[in-house]
Amino acid sequence: TFTVEEAVETIGFGRFHILLFLIMGSTGVAEAMEIMLIAVVSPLIRCEWQLQDWQVALVTTMVFFGYMVFSIVLGLLADRYGRWKILLLSFLWGAYFSLLTSFAPSYIWFVFLRAMVGGGVSGHAQGEENKQIIAMGACFNSILSLGKVFWLAGSMLIIGLASVVNPTIGWRWLIRIASIPGILLILVFKFIPESVRYNISTGNVEAALATLQRIAKMNGAAMPEGVLREPTKERRGRFKDLVHPKYLRTTLQIWIIW
Repeated sequence: TFTVEEAVETIGFGRFHILLFLIMGSTGVAEAMEIMLIAVVSPLIRCEWQLQDWQVALVTTMVFFGYMVFSIVLGLLADRYGRWKILLLSFLWGAYFSLLTSFAPSYIWFVFLRAMVGGGVSGHAQGEENKQIIAMGACFNSILSLGKVFWLAGSMLIIGLASVVNPTIGWRWLIRIASIPGILLILVFKFIPESVRYNISTGNVEAALATLQRIAKMNGAAMPEGVLREPTKERRGRFKDLVHPKYLRTTLQIWIIW
């Protein structure tokens, strides 16, 4: 028999990992552009709608409020229905509400729609397990560190676009352009496999094995001999586990860091 970890180590790093890394890393570009968008749009909506300081600040607050609330909801749904489905939903959701934001007729609508965008962006985190799978082994640290470049690229891209688009065709077109990366990523979602760990946790060993075989084929590597064996988890996605005495210290540390 062999485990998922043993299979990943045997298959090694190859073409599949590079392609999936580029796709999953590009989610960081889309996410950074949506989050940083408010910084370059706020001065313009302040003038257009005659906003006070607290009203401008509320826009950013509501984006992260939506992120906070929906990250919990989408996380629970991802544990129940799968990472791939929730990740796809989050991109459809984020792109839809981002485009709607560009047509916001008033400040109230703008705040509400950006909160919804924050909720959609929060679902991108459900793809982290795919990133972890491709980074297992000797390349773990270098791959995860390199992934941060995508966030920086997205931040720089939205600022560069704003310097050109805002003075010419306006902030509404900037929002529409910023939603394009998220829409393009939806088109390549068929390539992204469901998380191997998720399939294992639900007892769907055949799907997990099929994914591992697909990775091995793309990398030109051989699967380990034997049968894939992993224990099925009886419980998944319980929020109260976060505050269980066994995990409470870790939970609080992560919350404080973030």
